Amino acid sequence: MSGNVLDRRARQADSAVMTPNPGRVPVRVIFGVATALGFFSAFAAFYFISTFTDKHAGFGLLLALNLTYWYSWAVLTPGILWLTSKFPFERATWKAAIPVHIGGVVVATLLHVALAVASRMATYWAAGESLDSWLREAQRMFFLNFDWEMMTYWTIVGVGHALRYDSQARAKELSAAQMETRLVEAQLHTLQRQMQPHFLFNTLNTISALMHRDVDAADAMIARLSDLLRMSLQRVGVQEVDLKEELDFLSKYLEIEQTRFRDRLSVVFDIQADTLDALVPNLLLQPLVENAIKHGIGPRPTPGQIVVRSRRVGAMLELDVQDNGVGLSAARLTDFNRGVGLSNTRSRLDHLYGSLHRFEFRQPAEGGLLVQIAIPMAELAVEVREDGPVEGVA
Repeated sequence: MSGNVLDRRARQADSAVMTPNPGRVPVRVIFGVATALGFFSAFAAFYFISTFTDKHAGFGLLLALNLTYWYSWAVLTPGILWLTSKFPFERATWKAAIPVHIGGVVVATLLHVALAVASRMATYWAAGESLDSWLREAQRMFFLNFDWEMMTYWTIVGVGHALRYDSQARAKELSAAQMETRLVEAQLHTLQRQMQPHFLFNTLNTISALMHRDVDAADAMIARLSDLLRMSLQRVGVQEVDLKEELDFLSKYLEIEQTRFRDRLSVVFDIQADTLDALVPNLLLQPLVENAIKHGIGPRPTPGQIVVRSRRVGAMLELDVQDNGVGLSAARLTDFNRGVGLSNTRSRLDHLYGSLHRFEFRQPAEGGLLVQIAIPMAELAVEVREDGPVEGVA
């Protein structure tokens, strides 16, 4: 697996970097609202004329007149929203916004009257009826409906501001989420850097001790340490790797430890094949095995064994590290389950998976210590393209 796999939270946050342009409303939405208003106005006009007057007006004609009236506003709405986005009523811009929108009311009203009257005359002409001249109809609509025209304009301006504030709120939420993600990544990198020198110093101490009694073993250990460091450097900054790569790293570490313990240490891997591609936190197993060697196998006077298991249980990946060492006292086992033991590993699991993981210490009936981890099952998916494979997380 390549070293460019990031924390899943970072991928999720970054996938939403593009935010909608504030004040932009799809044209289909604008004309959909205008259509709804046109039908509502037509039903209201039809009911009023039928109930309170002696006149007769067909519903089709009333619908055409009201639709063209609201469609005229729909044509002007994108321009009004654009003007609202450029001159919003905010602390820094309200003084400039007032004269701009006063002029906008007059211009929008004149344009709407022109469009609405032209549409009305075309509708009556199609119905075989006639009106006064366009100018007379326009003057009548302007002076009779100016208050209504003005309220409609300010309603559109209000909608534009609501959209703007909603967009700004979502942008702030996204920014906060991205900032939190970056903080989590920084914390994870710090925890990872704390872990890497830990086993390095222990290994150097072992090499120092071997130099005085077995130079060949010390030399072999230095070569294995070199391989281990090379693998570690290749994974700097990587928070998750597939289980197979994690096991390869663990095997290199165990080669060093088995040089030290010789036949006093044996390791058994019980790994289900369908879990090898599962993603696990980088350097998850090594500190668990190191803890088992140091506190379980080391104090044991006779040879000991460590078993590393993996299995898939539903949507979870379960990992076990079990030793047959001296075990822990009941009080210390309780402390470990409360977070005292391997706090670094626990912190990384909390950052990566939150409440979706399990990290427990148990005392098997046969003795020793069993560490159980369960994390959400996720695999490295490889998508084949013409320009080569592309890796990602499934």
